[in-house]
Amino acid sequence: MPVNKGILLASRPGAGAKATAENFQLFERPAPEPEPGQVLVRNEYLSLDPYMRGRMDDAKSYAAAQPLGEVMIGGTVGEVVASRHQNFAVGDKVVGMGGWQLYSISDGSFLRKIEPNDIPIQAWLGVLGMPGVTAWYGVNRIIEPKPGETLVVSAATGAVGSVVGQLAKAAGARAVGIAGGAEKCAYAVETLGFDACVDHRAENLYELLKAATPKGVDGLFENVGGKCFDACARRLNDFARIAICGLVASYQVDEPSALRDLRVVLVKRAKIQGFIIFDHLPLWPQALGELAGLIGAGKLRWRESVAEGIEAAPAAFLGLLEGKNFGKQLVKLR
Repeated sequence: MPVNKGILLASRPGAGAKATAENFQLFERPAPEPEPGQVLVRNEYLSLDPYMRGRMDDAKSYAAAQPLGEVMIGGTVGEVVASRHQNFAVGDKVVGMGGWQLYSISDGSFLRKIEPNDIPIQAWLGVLGMPGVTAWYGVNRIIEPKPGETLVVSAATGAVGSVVGQLAKAAGARAVGIAGGAEKCAYAVETLGFDACVDHRAENLYELLKAATPKGVDGLFENVGGKCFDACARRLNDFARIAICGLVASYQVDEPSALRDLRVVLVKRAKIQGFIIFDHLPLWPQALGELAGLIGAGKLRWRESVAEGIEAAPAAFLGLLEGKNFGKQLVKLR
């Protein structure tokens, strides 16, 4: 059998501590052989996502903690290279949760075939994967933007935020992004079609956001929390809708991501809803169909940051938590 390489969670960061490269360990061993009802997948790309940081801690959350000494959890896309499962054949391209490793065994749970098309295979980890569906659900099921309204999204050039803004535009709304740095803000406006983008690194964040949202904010798609959330809260219109899918500003620091003044929710009669996209699996086919249609029509663009080799995964992940990625963060495994 071929040699499998991957990354284990060797230790937890500890309360209030940042994750570091020392929390991860590289392993190398023979690839497993599939048993009856299983397939062996050679992973081609690994998805790195902010939620993984929360799983590294042994704390109560919406999902179980990442076990120590086991392969780090993560979405993958690849090819079936050995099959003892009736629904999968050698050569099938599949997307699943293979983790941070070159080869993975699956019993078919959470493993989906990818129909051949002109879309790059790694897009099934981004715009046509969990990030894209997350954006679709938050926009269409929580915020429900109307033509002429203003929707603001933080981490606007990330895997989720970039899709959020484009979906808002497709709905006839005004899209305003918040991103880190002039290059990302320019990309949001010039390539993704946002109406405006504000640099969260600027000292006058609120003033810039006020200028970019002269009619206030009707919808907020929150990926970051912290000062971005506070600034947007001060711009909310009556009956604003807020979808919270991430709070990455607090993932590497021991500080809660709190709303500074809760009165705004009462005064503006705002709706706030947190969501986890895996609670809505029955809607994935509809979401993926609509997203694929937008791609086919040339109305949905995306960008990727790609690290090379499984050994590069820890550094790429830590960079993601610091906002060093541009677009969807991937690791190319072959």
